[in-house]
Amino acid sequence: MTTKERYESAREIYRQAGVDTDEALKILKDIPVSMHCWQGDDVIGFDQRGALSGGIQTTGNYPGKARTPQELMDDIDKVLSLVPGRTKLNLHASYAIFEEGEFADRDAIEPKHFAKWVEFARERHMGIDFNPTFFSHPMVKDNLTLSSLDPEVRKFWIRHGQACLKIAQYFAEELGQPCVMNIWIPDGYKDIPADRLTPRKRFKESLDEILGIPYDKEKVLVCLESKVFGIGMESYTVGSSEFTVNYAASRGILPLMDNGHYHPTEVVSDKISSMLLFFDKIALHVTRPVRWDSDHVVLFDDETKEIAKEIVRNDALERVMIGLDFFDASINRIAAWTVGMRSFRKALLYALLTPNKKLADFQEEGRLTEVLLIQEEMKTYPFGDVWDYFCESCGVPVRETWYDDVKAYEEQVLSKRD
Repeated sequence: MTTKERYESAREIYRQAGVDTDEALKILKDIPVSMHCWQGDDVIGFDQRGALSGGIQTTGNYPGKARTPQELMDDIDKVLSLVPGRTKLNLHASYAIFEEGEFADRDAIEPKHFAKWVEFARERHMGIDFNPTFFSHPMVKDNLTLSSLDPEVRKFWIRHGQACLKIAQYFAEELGQPCVMNIWIPDGYKDIPADRLTPRKRFKESLDEILGIPYDKEKVLVCLESKVFGIGMESYTVGSSEFTVNYAASRGILPLMDNGHYHPTEVVSDKISSMLLFFDKIALHVTRPVRWDSDHVVLFDDETKEIAKEIVRNDALERVMIGLDFFDASINRIAAWTVGMRSFRKALLYALLTPNKKLADFQEEGRLTEVLLIQEEMKTYPFGDVWDYFCESCGVPVRETWYDDVKAYEEQVLSKRD
């Protein structure tokens, strides 16, 4: 049977369950998922060549990582040719592109240092999301940035945050799409602190200064991201979940939840509904934590599916800003990106192919046995046939055949890199 014939058979099976697959695919194609640039070069960026720091770590030494802006753009293009659906680009400030002999420190970066990224995105009809980079820099003193007791350190990073706001608005205005600008800091202490309050007070004041400059809140969606711990900050992080949620709620910005930034037994899928009751919009960084914030490649696993379900069944596709965040240097980086991007798109499709209203009605009616059995039966519906048809209709390879392209690219391009 052809892919289309298999799809037509699957469409009828889902129709009998009350699911319109044609409508699901129409919706799926236009859901923006933000692709993080930092998978391609192990989070190094272009403004420094030191070791990665800030409580995060990339493991592995697979050959072929991007070393220049052009190599990174080429790699992103390869992934885009393998991933179906609407994609945005997510940049860190450390990926500023300087001309020969030019350099601006992070507190002095300007929109012109990202003009080539705008050109790249415009040609591909993509929006850009953005992140100030509060790590891997000499001005990270004693693991502290915006909460540092040194006023010069704080001022440097405040200027960086303000510069990034201007760059984010530049992205939005140039590309005609809102820019999600996410603030995350690595600040914290390795051992039990004597004072938890004062660093958080300084962080709060620093954030107020950053957000005190004028910017268009319709064009720049500022987010604040929490974290429970980091390497070298095991006992205390300044930007805890309670801090970031309360700050976001009190300042009219978005909370961002990274599902690797919580205790091992916490799941973001359970938090989304609560957040949606109190925020007009929220943001996500989807990753795969293995025992800790390990940033493994996103898979089509249970928690990823549950996150997607919570977005879809709560009619929140326009209220949840979706970005991915992982970095694996132990395997082919193009394949890692592609697996992660395709996996989350699969999770969204799986959620769209679930009879969500029927299940919610059954729950309200107390028909919990039927809820359970329908949820289980849907797992063996011909989801793969619908996914294959979606990929084919988007002009990208079906099933694992995309890896043939990756292997050819590795042989022709990646293997030539030192």
